[in-house]
This record gives sequence, structure tokens and C-alpha cells, in this order.
Amino acid sequence: MEKTYLNPVYPHSFPDPFVLKHLGEYWGYCTGDWPDGRRFGVLRSPDLVRWEPVGGALAPLPEPHPHYWAPEVTYANGRFYLYYSVGDEVHMHLRVAVADHPAGPFADSGRRLTAEQFAIDAHVLVDDDGAWHMFYATDFLEASYIGTGTVRDRMLDPFTLAGQPQPVTLPRYDWHVYDPRRAEKGGVRWHTIEGSFVLRHKRRYYQMFSGGNWQNLSYGVSYALADRPDQPGEWAQVADGERVLPILRTIPGQVVGPGHNSAVRGPDNMQVFCVYHRWAPDSSARVLAIDRLDWAGERMLVLGPSTAPQPAPSRPALAERFAPDVAAGLGPDWRCDGGVWAARGGAAEQTDADGRALAERPIAPAPSLVAELSLRALGAPRGAYGLALGGERLAVLIDPAARALLIRARDASGRPAETRAPLPADLDPLAYHLLRAELHAGRLAVQLDGRPAGAADLADSAPVESVGLLTEGGAAAFAGLDLTVGWETLFMGAGDDPAELGWRADAPGWRIDGGLLLSPPARDHATIAGGAPLDAYELVVSARLERASAAGGCYGLYPAARPGDPGPLLTVERAGDGWALACRSGAGEQIFALPGFDAASAQQLRVRKRAGQLAIQWEGRALGAAPAPAGPTQVLLYAHQAAAAFDLVRVTALLL
Repeated sequence: MEKTYLNPVYPHSFPDPFVLKHLGEYWGYCTGDWPDGRRFGVLRSPDLVRWEPVGGALAPLPEPHPHYWAPEVTYANGRFYLYYSVGDEVHMHLRVAVADHPAGPFADSGRRLTAEQFAIDAHVLVDDDGAWHMFYATDFLEASYIGTGTVRDRMLDPFTLAGQPQPVTLPRYDWHVYDPRRAEKGGVRWHTIEGSFVLRHKRRYYQMFSGGNWQNLSYGVSYALADRPDQPGEWAQVADGERVLPILRTIPGQVVGPGHNSAVRGPDNMQVFCVYHRWAPDSSARVLAIDRLDWAGERMLVLGPSTAPQPAPSRPALAERFAPDVAAGLGPDWRCDGGVWAARGGAAEQTDADGRALAERPIAPAPSLVAELSLRALGAPRGAYGLALGGERLAVLIDPAARALLIRARDASGRPAETRAPLPADLDPLAYHLLRAELHAGRLAVQLDGRPAGAADLADSAPVESVGLLTEGGAAAFAGLDLTVGWETLFMGAGDDPAELGWRADAPGWRIDGGLLLSPPARDHATIAGGAPLDAYELVVSARLERASAAGGCYGLYPAARPGDPGPLLTVERAGDGWALACRSGAGEQIFALPGFDAASAQQLRVRKRAGQLAIQWEGRALGAAPAPAGPTQVLLYAHQAAAAFDLVRVTALLL
């Protein structure tokens, strides 16, 4: 039986939730007072579903401020910065407090960040170039639609704004109305946009925001788009409240007022989750909820607000937290070669600063993977330290003295080849930093602290069978090691040949253009295979129909194919005046209606294969099930007398 969760995941008051992932654990922060007398409640979770209270984050300021709103925590170089708004509701300003642990206690810095009379809902974006940007909400009294909107300002350092806020999203639609006659504002028709959270997808920036009155049914979440954070002028809003609705909104009789969200990667470090509040059924409190967040083309979507049991967030194949009671070595699964290893306080420490040391453990063969590891130097920074995959076949190391990130991979002759990328100038090697490695189709892509840090092409794409911690001439600590079997392709950063990204076509004509995988339009049966076979997995595909033949073409996928048996075929087809998803297999044919489906715009199909069954879903709508072949299978994309454009494919192994 597959594990599920049911919203709310924390059925107690937790408004304006922000969730931080650090060392493989989740830390939640909320608006308001906590029972211990501090401000901003803190929760802790291993999996986004099970939450336990930790305490309050911040002691009250000496001034008698009645309101403490919307905390958000940014981690950088070993320090946690809690940004928040404080005041009497009419006068509100932004401040920052600092701690050396995500639970706090946080100490206010004594710095007021904003000059406006009303400023709330701080959100910090650290861009790929290392620049910090702060988004927040403030009032616009001379705008066409009077009320609160959002701005962006450049940050000179974690404590200082440049003082040149530029509008990002201003009220402009009726669904933004906070109060049609707001008495405390002189009876004016007042609008509100607040609660910024910014994500990047395929070189575009998405500002999520909440609109309307947090107390009302109309409150919900939409988003705006931009090509860069500091673009001149407002960002392009998507929802007008009539033709296009907010992506999170009230479901009458089931969910009221979902909003003020943040977003965070799930335990598998692949699927993103939207974290938000919604009113409890008795309207006594705003409670904590989570749902999957994704994209179909340029369209952002949240698979919620869900009211029925949902598949629990997928777990990684390996989640190593280094139990603190191992005095020598790292436990029975680990083999240590050189160095002095011990597990202390949830970290693996190698304390011998001389020579080379490798701690390694076997894993089931992984043809593609995503690995995350937090690491730091111990003592005076010396040598290099990092992640090893497949023994010495592949390594990613931080070398503080050389101010370089090293990627080592053996070439076809078995000799190691090394590429170097510069480390950020302000990187503190004694603080934990997050290393992310994505390995697929013979290519390794590396991120450091969420920013692209380098890439390398490998001599082969053989499965990885071990994961290791490596030091060379220095001592280091490692924590929060997670490894997920799977891969994601966004069809970016490659030439026009899909084979460069590991795809294998049955005939010529498939090509990549502008971040899209395009099928050959004239063929009766065109398929292309991606990834290695897996036993159980979740498949996410986003695609649209470019054009079809006069006879009526279609596109789709074989979600569970094996040599000699492609398995069930799912196709998006015309059904009268609308569209349907057809599932054809040895068990017969099933037709699933797709009400409101627009085949000319990108749509997302999701399939979970496990225990001989396929669970089929169109975005947030469960369609049905079909039998699947037993054993390892893989994914084939399909087009028939049609030009189809695929913009995202993600495969994540599921644990049985």
C-alpha cells in the first residue's frame, strides 16, 4: 500500500508559512506569537508531512509592537537571517534577525531595512550570479487600483537595501480587492497583492503572490513572469480572475482562503512542493498544507488545494543522517579507507588533515541520480573535500585554498580528467555549503548553494554503484546526504540532436529547438526513448500539440515499455468537440475525458508505475488506472501524424 498524506499536515494555527530545507531537514516558520512567549513559531519535519513544534524563534523587541508578520529565513555562509515585518498594522517595517541554527534563538540585528510607512512580507532571492534581491509588499496610493502591491530592491548585504524599490506586481483586477470600502483608508476601494515568493524555471522568473483579503473566500495565489529579476517595469501577471483563475483558490464547501505560500524541494530533491495556509473547517485558524508545484510549458500549476489523500512525498533511495553514536567509523554500511572517521551530531567527520581519505558505501546501481550533500572544512581550511560517485570514477570537490570547485571524471582511457570552476569570492569554507550533483546520460551538472557551479561530460554512462565522502589533504564534515535515482530533462543547453541528452529515436526527424523536443510531424508512428529501465517510478511529462494532419493526429507516451513489448499506450486524442486521453493495452481500451483541455497549450500528464499498475493523472485530476508490465521498464514519447512539442520529462524512482 502506497503511503499518503492528507491536508492539513499541521492542523494547528500556522499562518504565512515559510519552509527552509537545511541538512536534509525541514524547518517551518509562521506569523505571530508562540506559547513560549517568543514570536514566530518554529516546526521541524523530516519529510514535509510529520511536523513537531520546536519553540518560538525571536524574543519580542523592546518596543511594544503588537504585530509580528511573515517570517522568512535565508541561509548563507553559516548564518540564518530571519526577515520579518513588525508594527501596529498601520505602520509596518521590515527587519532582520540572525542565528547560527535554524531553530534559533534569533537575535534582532537592530537594523530597519525599509523606509516606507507600510512594508511587509519580505522575500529574498539569491540569483545565479550571486546577487541578492528583496521582494516585499508596500502601499501604492496614486495607482489606478489603490492598495498594496509588491516591489523589488537590490540588497547591498544581508542587512542593507539599496533603497531603490521598483514595482513588480501592482493590483489591477477585481480578485485583488481587499475591501470595497476600507474604513481605515478613508473608505477607498482597497486592493492587495502580498506574499512574494520567486522561483526560476527554464530561464524565466516566477513571482508567486497572494491577492485579495486573507480573511475572505476570494483570497488565493497567482504568479507573474519576468526574464530577469531587475527587469524594468512590472512583471507580467497571469490571472485576471475571470478568464484565467488563480492557481490556488477557494473550493466552496471544502477549502477556504488558501494563500501566502512558500516553495521547497521535497525529500527526493526533485519534486517541488507549494507550502501554504488555509482556513480550518471551523474557521478557527489558518493551518499548514502542502501540494505539489510544477510547470506545463510556461504555465505554473499547483496540484491543489487537495482535499483527498495524496501520494506522500517521494523518498530518496539513500537518506544518510549519520547517527551520532558511532565513535569510530560511520557504521556497518560504510567502508573507510584512510583518515579518522566518526559520526558526531548528525555529521560524518574526517579529522585527519593529512593524506587522502575515502568513506564509501554501496548503493543499488543507479543509471541516473540526483545527490545532495552539505559539507564544510574542519579547522584551518586545507586541501579539498567533497562527494565521490562510483569510487574514484567521479568526484566533485571544494578546494578553498585554490578558490575552485573541482570536477574529476575518468576519460575513455581510464585516466582522470579535471575541470575547474571558481568558488564564490565570499564563500566561508568553515560553514556548511550545499553541493548538488545531477548525473544523467553521461553528463554531470553541479550546483553549489543553489547556483550552477560546473558541468562535465563523462566517458561512459555506466550505473553508479557506490557513494562516498572524500577528503584530500584536509579535514571536513559532511551532513544531510540524500541520493535519488531519477532524472529530469528540460531540453535546455544542448544542440538540436536529442541524442546529446540521452534520447534514442526510432527514426530521424526528432530535434530540439528553443527548449522543446519536437517530433517528426509526418510519420505514422514516431517514438523516442529516454532513460534506463526502472522497476517503480513517477513519470511527469509536459507537452502540447503543434499541429495535426487532416486525418487527426495525436501525441502521447508509452509509460512502461520494455524490449519487444512497448506496454500500454497513452494518447491525447480528439473526442467530439473536446479532448480525451486514451489508454490502450492488452487489457483493452479506456477513454478518460479531459474537460477544458487545450491541446495547443502545454498540459502535464503524470503516471505512477508500481506493483504492476499505472496510476494515471492529468495535472491535479486523477483519471484512472491500467495494468503495467512487471519488472524494469522505461519511457517512450510518441507522436502519430502530428507535430508534438515536449518541454519537460521527469522520472523519479519510487521505493517499493
